[in-house]
Amino acid sequence: MELQRPDKRHEKEVMALRELLFERNESFDGCGGLEDVSDYDSWLDFSGRLKKKYGVYYVPSDLYLAIEGDEVVGIIDYRHPLSPFLLQYGGNIGYSIHPEKRRMGYGSKMLSLLLDIIRENGEKKVLITCDKENIASRKTIINNGGIKENEVADTENLGKSGIIERYWISL
Repeated sequence: MELQRPDKRHEKEVMALRELLFERNESFDGCGGLEDVSDYDSWLDFSGRLKKKYGVYYVPSDLYLAIEGDEVVGIIDYRHPLSPFLLQYGGNIGYSIHPEKRRMGYGSKMLSLLLDIIRENGEKKVLITCDKENIASRKTIINNGGIKENEVADTENLGKSGIIERYWISL
């Protein structure tokens, strides 16, 4: 598996993933606002679109597709620097695994590959959060060196449990 910047080669797979996540009423964590667009070209304009959506709260990010062979198995996003909202609730990294590829180790591998990129760029630590009920995400974070700092009330209704777990990973 490798991480690649999105381009036109994976348009059909990304848009099919979008439809599948909608059909299953799932979250679009780390998908760069994929839920907000109806076409791939609009999605590819991450910064322009997200700057308009978030205004002064916008934080730049680097988004990657996780590719196995020619197949998109997930999407992962590195947001930096941390805004007050991301520091409290969202963290530096968000990711989604294709529903048919879950529980196969892709999440841990995606996160490991992204951490290598972040480390190469000189960062020393990242914050990753997950809903308290998201056992798979918790395991992914811990498998990559995540140390739990605390839990906070999910006053933004981002998850299901009402509690967000905050983990730091030292690079």
